[in-house]
Amino acid sequence: MLVNYNTKELDLMARLMRAEALGEGNLGMLMVGNVIVNRAIANCDVFKSLRSIYDVIYQNPGGFSGVNSSLFYGGSTTQEKNLAERCLKGEYYYPATHALWFYSPGTGKSCKSTWLSQPFAGSYKNHCFYRPPAGLCPELY
Repeated sequence: MLVNYNTKELDLMARLMRAEALGEGNLGMLMVGNVIVNRAIANCDVFKSLRSIYDVIYQNPGGFSGVNSSLFYGGSTTQEKNLAERCLKGEYYYPATHALWFYSPGTGKSCKSTWLSQPFAGSYKNHCFYRPPAGLCPELY
C-alpha cells in the first residue's frame, strides 16, 4: 500500500475518479487515481503538506474540479472502489505514472507542452498528463 487510507477516503477517491474520468473508462479513472496517490506521496511543490487522500481531494487552492461535479456526489460503486484500491496498492498506468497534474483541453484541441511549468508526460483520450522532473519530486520516481 502506497498511502494509508480509511473506508471514507476510499469512497471519496472512487467518487473523484468517477467525476474526473467516467467518460474515459476504467483506464482513464485509474490514471486519475494515479495522480491522486502521487499527490499524497509527493513532498514537493504545492503538495508538501498533503499526506492523506482527504487532504489531496479537498486541497484548496489547486485541487480537483471534479469535487464540484454532480458525479462526485452519491456513493461509489464496488467497481469504482476496486479501481481506487488498485491505485492505492501501487498499480500505475502511463502516462500518469509520475504525474501530478492533468487537464482536458477540450474537443479537437492539443495538449500544451507544459502545464503549471511542468513537462507534458502524455495523453489518454481527452486528458493531458504532466509530471515534475525527477529532481524536483524524487519520491515519485
